[in-house]
Amino acid sequence: MDRQKLMLFAGSSNPELAKNIAKFLKTELSSADITEFSDGETRVKINDDVRGKDVFILQSTCAPTNNNYMELFITIDALKRASAGRITAVIPYFGYARQDRKDQPRVPISAKLIANLLTASGVDRVVTLDLHAHQIQGFFDLPLDHIYAVNVFIDYFKDKIKNPVIVSPDAGGAKMASGYAKRLNCDMAIVDKRRIDDRNTEALHVLGDVEDKDAIIVDDIIATGGSLVKAAEAIKKQGAKRVFAAITHGVLSGPALERIADSQLEELYITDSIPQPNDKQHSKIKVISVDQLLGETIRRIHNAESVSSLFRDNN
Repeated sequence: MDRQKLMLFAGSSNPELAKNIAKFLKTELSSADITEFSDGETRVKINDDVRGKDVFILQSTCAPTNNNYMELFITIDALKRASAGRITAVIPYFGYARQDRKDQPRVPISAKLIANLLTASGVDRVVTLDLHAHQIQGFFDLPLDHIYAVNVFIDYFKDKIKNPVIVSPDAGGAKMASGYAKRLNCDMAIVDKRRIDDRNTEALHVLGDVEDKDAIIVDDIIATGGSLVKAAEAIKKQGAKRVFAAITHGVLSGPALERIADSQLEELYITDSIPQPNDKQHSKIKVISVDQLLGETIRRIHNAESVSSLFRDNN
């Protein structure tokens, strides 16, 4: 089996990121036609010869989440039937990751279902970025590389912000915040957040010293922005000089843009794991690319090199 040839395909969800990764890898995107039949069914045709090749397919499963997942499943099946040597799904944003457990009676564990569907589609390996819950890795019975955007953000912040403090918006994010604080060699704090219901939270107070510091709130997902805005307000009330946020996946749904515009946030930094259309752009929102991070991960997987060594300082 000849796996010397690396082939990168792009799904329709994030073509610009795929192009930038291909540029980093000094290769061309492989050709596939992804269209729809008149009734809305997805149609995929692989145009290049993939027999025995090491194939990577990049697809963020952001909105429209269900369509993007079906496209990914069908593309994997097409590659499998075309005798690809190995198929790796690169999923920068893993949709349904927030449904990782039964937090109420009679609800599904949708993240586990997605893992089962990916396995059934014939994929050999999965790469994803900053999962909402680490235990999702255990939902897979095939290799999964969970990579982190922390170094991408740190490289940007280390020369930009003086006297920083890393802040987790809730207790559940303390481990991620600790990784950032370790790299910036600074203190961390936690916002004591109480959830009112499944859509609303109330930030009560800040555990840790943020006075006269530049606070950086770190998290994996920003959806409607309610929790982030309340956390920024609580941090500012505790005397923080400026409040920034570094959040990997910019879902930015519902009233997110309006909340960010009116918030205490100086700037919000997100990655291009989810493409941002023109109507979701704002002067406070800055996008940092993860193309080199994902490109290096793909290169290492292809060459059978260590991926975890990229994040040895990450806890």
